[in-house]
Amino acid sequence: MDSRPSTGQNGTARLSRAPARIVRALLRRPARLLRRIARVLLLQITSLTEGISAPPITTDYRLDTTRLGRRLRRLNLMQRVREVLATAAYRKWLDAHFPLNDVVRARMRSKIAEFQHKPLISIILPVYNPHPQHLSQAIDTAIGQLYPHIEICIADDASTDPRVRPLLERYQAQDSRVKLCFRNSNGHISEATNSAIELASGEYLAFLDHDDLLAEDALFWMVDAINAAPDARLFYSDEDKLSGSGRRCKPYFKCDWNPVLFMGQNMICHLAVYDAALVRELGGLRKGYEGAQDFDLAARAAARLTAGQIVHIPRVLYHWRVSETSTATNVSIKPYAIRAAEGAVDNFLREMGLDGRAECHVATGINRVSLSLPTPAPHVTIIIPTRNQCGLLRTCIWSIRTVSTYPAYDILVVDNGSDDPETLAYLRELEQTEQASVLPQPGAFNFSAINNAAVQQARGTVVTLLNNDIEVVAPDWLEQMVQWAVVDWVGAVGAKLRYPDGTIQHGGVVLGLGGVAGHSHKLAPADDPGYARRLEQVQCYSAVTAACLVVEKAKYLRVGGLDEVKLAVAFNDVDFCLKLREAGYWNVWTPHAELIHHESKSRGYEDSPEKIHRFAGEIRYMEEKWESWIQHDPAYNPNLTLDHEDFSIAWPPRVSWV
Repeated sequence: MDSRPSTGQNGTARLSRAPARIVRALLRRPARLLRRIARVLLLQITSLTEGISAPPITTDYRLDTTRLGRRLRRLNLMQRVREVLATAAYRKWLDAHFPLNDVVRARMRSKIAEFQHKPLISIILPVYNPHPQHLSQAIDTAIGQLYPHIEICIADDASTDPRVRPLLERYQAQDSRVKLCFRNSNGHISEATNSAIELASGEYLAFLDHDDLLAEDALFWMVDAINAAPDARLFYSDEDKLSGSGRRCKPYFKCDWNPVLFMGQNMICHLAVYDAALVRELGGLRKGYEGAQDFDLAARAAARLTAGQIVHIPRVLYHWRVSETSTATNVSIKPYAIRAAEGAVDNFLREMGLDGRAECHVATGINRVSLSLPTPAPHVTIIIPTRNQCGLLRTCIWSIRTVSTYPAYDILVVDNGSDDPETLAYLRELEQTEQASVLPQPGAFNFSAINNAAVQQARGTVVTLLNNDIEVVAPDWLEQMVQWAVVDWVGAVGAKLRYPDGTIQHGGVVLGLGGVAGHSHKLAPADDPGYARRLEQVQCYSAVTAACLVVEKAKYLRVGGLDEVKLAVAFNDVDFCLKLREAGYWNVWTPHAELIHHESKSRGYEDSPEKIHRFAGEIRYMEEKWESWIQHDPAYNPNLTLDHEDFSIAWPPRVSWV
């Protein structure tokens, strides 16, 4: 099949015929022309998406140059056009893969009848001076749930808008499942929510904001998950936003429970369904955390639960309305929410037994968590395998010694049969000047065996596996990695690696990407925040690359190190990380340890028949051993692609419909 997009008659042809007219009109009336451009490009994307697996989204139609391009950028019109195109593509994706029609509804109702457990779900809805139309829409989506065993518990927090009370009483008169409480005084969101919880008699609580919408099948999927995981006590879903015109846009496809990412952002948020008994055990929502009250509740709940008791449903079940005063638009609108979020995360750190603190970035609402290093700092042995390539090795060691600020480390160079005179001389110099120790490891290249031998000889309680083509950039790279590596429940820690041109080389490993595994956000610009700002946050990934990997020596040895027999060259780091995961450890990636990776210059590529044969065997071994992880990486989402590293939407998604 020819993968080149077709030009549709109403799309690019119209643009290409009139560039001068577009320029003149833009300079006179940019807002009006934007709407015209958007309409044309919407027609274009409609034609592009007919009959192909993934719609290309492009805004490069030769307008982003010279005076016109500067004016477009100044007016931020190109970004707005991109958003229009992305919204159109998302709508088309929803229509193609998740049509909620009468046939699907009938199937869902049949499945509801077959549920072994049909719990009553109490929808918790605190209300204060909402736009009446938005409130009506929110209540309508609660009443209209396909899952029928619900009640809607509404607490009005002394609204001053005279339209609110009659509206609520009208709904109560129409539907006996609506329960009302009118508070005498305004207590803000936490107290209002607790008042709604007092009305609830359901086994589970589902939280809804007074201007947001539930998907019609939201509670169907929640109860489906409750039946599949009866021991779980907290359930959350993916979400998207509602534009000012009511269009669904900007979906957030989340990963499964990720305790470190959660510290950076409230990834649970919408839609969250809690075991009602758990919420009451926690004392409900806490006053003083307004603006992050849901974050605080999730943090206190998560601290009490095991990972298996927190279940993610990879479906968009909640629509978060964008408004001028909403944190969906800009968290800095509510500075008190920033302070509350920091407090919630600080409490979570203490509950997890960690000595650290959170600092929220005002513009993004992302928390940066810093942990305290033990005193004295643990000794780290930096292990660098090499064979010849003196220039790379010299740069690597020079950057470590001149840039790094970590107080306690030694360098162990593992020489895999160097025969270059310059390299041999440099190795002798390293030992004579006590800059590094050298461990001879002759024989055929076996990355796993080389590192395993070095770890056995390592002086440090913490070891760093480091390629000889790595160059240190961030002075505190080791501090940033070691602070996580010494946490009891953390296994391997990976770094943010950049190519020499500044683009991202490694932002964590995603299983299944390109086959067995690939690097997150590969080739993204250096300043790219990443999908849902994930390039800016410390988080758990299922695996990280051993090009720069920090782990406690005892944990390394406990899982048997790298596989010398089946994975001599490729995927040994992924296999090692998954062994750590199976042993109960979480692997962590941090963007705050930044290094340059001159990838594959020291070893070359898989370009000989012997290398190709060996590589194919390593692929087969990984596919057989880690099939379930490759099919579903809990640090990723089945609605996101495995064909590209950019977290774009999968066509089709790997989520089954009813």
